[in-house]
Amino acid sequence: MKKTAILVRNVKKIFSTAKGRVLALDRINLEIKPGELFIILGPSGCGKSTLLNIIAGLEEPTEGEIFFGDKVVFSDKKHLSLEPFERDVAMVFQSYALYPHMTVYQNMAFPLKNLKYKKKKIREQVIKIAQMLRIETLLERKPAELSGGQRQRVAIGRALVRTPQVLLMDEPLSNLDAQLRAEMRVELKVLIKDLGITTIYVTHDQTEAMTLGDRIALLKEGVLQQTGSPDELFYCPKNTFVAGFIGTPSMNFLSAEIIKSIKKPNITIGIRPQDIEIRPPNKGIINAFVKLVEKIGDKYLVHVDYRKQKIIIETSNFSKEKEVSLFWPKEKMHFFDKNGERIESVEIRFSFV
Repeated sequence: MKKTAILVRNVKKIFSTAKGRVLALDRINLEIKPGELFIILGPSGCGKSTLLNIIAGLEEPTEGEIFFGDKVVFSDKKHLSLEPFERDVAMVFQSYALYPHMTVYQNMAFPLKNLKYKKKKIREQVIKIAQMLRIETLLERKPAELSGGQRQRVAIGRALVRTPQVLLMDEPLSNLDAQLRAEMRVELKVLIKDLGITTIYVTHDQTEAMTLGDRIALLKEGVLQQTGSPDELFYCPKNTFVAGFIGTPSMNFLSAEIIKSIKKPNITIGIRPQDIEIRPPNKGIINAFVKLVEKIGDKYLVHVDYRKQKIIIETSNFSKEKEVSLFWPKEKMHFFDKNGERIESVEIRFSFV
C-alpha cells in the first residue's frame, strides 16, 4: 500500500470577479494517507469547499499539483487535468440530490448501471451497502417518503456503492438536527473505517471535526493554519486562531508582557476554560468579578471579568460568589507572540496587563 493516497502540492486558486482578482487558496500543501478520514475545517468563506472541488476535479487550481498515489491528476506545469470520473472519486453534498422519481434501490443502483455492472452484481452491492447503513427496509420507497436522516443515508450509500478510490464529503450532515447529526457521525466513522476508503470531509463544525477526523487541516481565508491530529490542534495550537477555533468553550486569551525585557514585548496567554479552577478571593493567580453563570447539563459556564477582559470557566460546581480568584497550572498555559504565533518556551516570566 502506498504511503500517500492524495498529495496536494502548492495549490493556489485565484478567482476573477467584477471587483478584481480574489485569492481563494494560497499555496496549500497536504498529504493524506490511505484509508484516512481527513477533515478540512474552517469558517465560512475560508476556501474549504473550493479545495474539495479542486481535489475532485470540479474546479481547476490556478497553480499547483495534485497526485492520487503515484498518478498525477492535475499539474499546471504539465498542462494536465483529469476529469472527475478519471480520478475515481465519489461525492456527497449537503443537499441530498436524490432522483425523486426513483426508489431508494434505483437511486443507489444508478452509478453501477452507468458503469454497465451486471444486475446480479448491482443487487449484491446495493444490498450490502444498504445493510451497512441500516436502510435495507427502505429500498422500495421514494425519497419523498423518507426522513432527512434516511435521505442522507441513501445519498451516502449511492456514493459508496461503487467503492470509489476516494470519498469526498461536503458538510453532509449540516441539514440534520443536533441529535441525529451526533448519531450519524458515529455511524459514518465506523462505516468509513470498515470500508477502508480514503475520505476527505469538509465541515465548519469543530466538534464534528474533532470527533470524526484522524487528522484535521484548519483553513482561514485560504491559508492553511495547521494540520494535525485532533489532540495536536487542541493541545498544541500553532497560533491564536487555531487555539480559539478549536475547543468548546473557546480558549481564553489574556494580555501580558514579558518581565526582564527592556522593550517589554506584549504576549498573549491562552488558558482553556476546563483548566481553570475557581477559588475564594486572593487564593489564586488573579481576582475577577462574576458577570454571568450558565447551567449546561451537569456543568456551569462561569463568565468573569478581569481588567475588562472576559474569561469563561467550565466547572462542575459553583456557589454564586460575586468576586472569585482564578487558578490554573503553569503547564496548562499557552503563550503566543504579538503576531499570534505560538511561543514554545516554558521559562517565560510575565505579568498581566
